[in-house]
Amino acid sequence: MDVKIESSWKEKLQGEFEKPYFETLTNFIRDEYQREKIFPPAHLIFSAFDKCPFDEVKVVIIGQDPYHNIDQANGLAFSVNEGVRIPPSLVNIYKEIEADFGKSITKTGNLEHWSKQGVLLLNATLTVKAHTPGSHQGKGWEQFTDAVIDTLSRDCSGLVFMLWGNYAQQKGKNIDANKHLVLKSPHPSPLSAHRGFFGSRHFSKANEYLVEKGKKPIEWI
Repeated sequence: MDVKIESSWKEKLQGEFEKPYFETLTNFIRDEYQREKIFPPAHLIFSAFDKCPFDEVKVVIIGQDPYHNIDQANGLAFSVNEGVRIPPSLVNIYKEIEADFGKSITKTGNLEHWSKQGVLLLNATLTVKAHTPGSHQGKGWEQFTDAVIDTLSRDCSGLVFMLWGNYAQQKGKNIDANKHLVLKSPHPSPLSAHRGFFGSRHFSKANEYLVEKGKKPIEWI
């Protein structure tokens, strides 16, 4: 199957694209876009990969679903389009970064500048029906993104995986912690951020690890 995705990822994931589940998933998604309002726009489904080639990945942040309201989702986990109100979880992510580094952030909800530095902002499910969270779960996306995580864990070394909340931690349970730094905390949602996301210092810890591995740190701010 000819999937429109960045070339280094296409090479790494071609085996997944040839599997029966992915054809079934593709047929379902294509039909959904024809019949329903689906986010993100179709050309941005693989935006996380297109903006962060395989060989440039340094940090992986795992989300769950794309945002499901109008004009929010842009294909990057936790990120929204320029000019859109910053969602509560991202507000808390920024609070933690500011506390971690002792600097204020110029607030924008678009995290593309992270992607371009090697931060893969990976949702477990890459599409969602408008105003219907979880609507595309269990259709095959999870199998695909599991394969993405397994490939990164196996074929790379010295990556940082940020697993926020039980869902992400379960998703990343097979990551090789001998080869990578696996950081875990509660989710940055307002419901749970105070239970250990705040004060986790994941962002400075990630940069310290990257420097140890001879890699350029991420400019989070």
